Amino acid sequence: MKKHLILAALAIAIPAAAEDWVSLFDGKTMTGWKNAYDWGKIEVVNGEVHLTGDKKFFVVTEKTYGDFIFEGDILLPEGQANSGFMFRAHVEKNKVFGYQAEVDGDAKRKWSGGLYDEGRRMWFISPIKGNAESEAAFRARAVEAFKRNDWNTYRIECRGKSLKIFVNGVLTTDVEDDKDASGVIAIQHHGEKGQTYKFRNLRIQELK
Repeated sequence: MKKHLILAALAIAIPAAAEDWVSLFDGKTMTGWKNAYDWGKIEVVNGEVHLTGDKKFFVVTEKTYGDFIFEGDILLPEGQANSGFMFRAHVEKNKVFGYQAEVDGDAKRKWSGGLYDEGRRMWFISPIKGNAESEAAFRARAVEAFKRNDWNTYRIECRGKSLKIFVNGVLTTDVEDDKDASGVIAIQHHGEKGQTYKFRNLRIQELK
């Protein structure tokens, strides 16, 4: 009996096997993705997705996801920049809205890893914009996680109402919200003219 309990405990502790992950980007083409907008340039360069444009746009997965673990790397351009990984998001013509894991290029604000509700409630929970206590608590747990001039690895975990965001292994957001149960994954160009946003190592593990 003890042996069975030990084996069960080990099974729980063992992380997901590599084969459980599904790559969302093959490093060569944009198969499985589409531009939700009538503008924006998408290139695949040396195993990276490069987004360039003069206006904000999102590139979205053709498939929708409900409960999952997603991981992806992003490199912001120098200067003014802002981006995000959308998840459980919704698509209309020239519009994407919903949950977004914030990628903040502002060296003073430092809200990377926050949860933004694009096109709806905006900064409604992590942090709550304008709420000094909420903003201070967010910075306390997240301020050192993001590397402004380097690649950053994001991890998003969605299990029912539970939404978690990690930046370089640091848990920056851990909240519950039931606004959306499923939707697309998306990567963002914020609209800075001529700037190029870079993404790589996009993968997902669907949870049952």
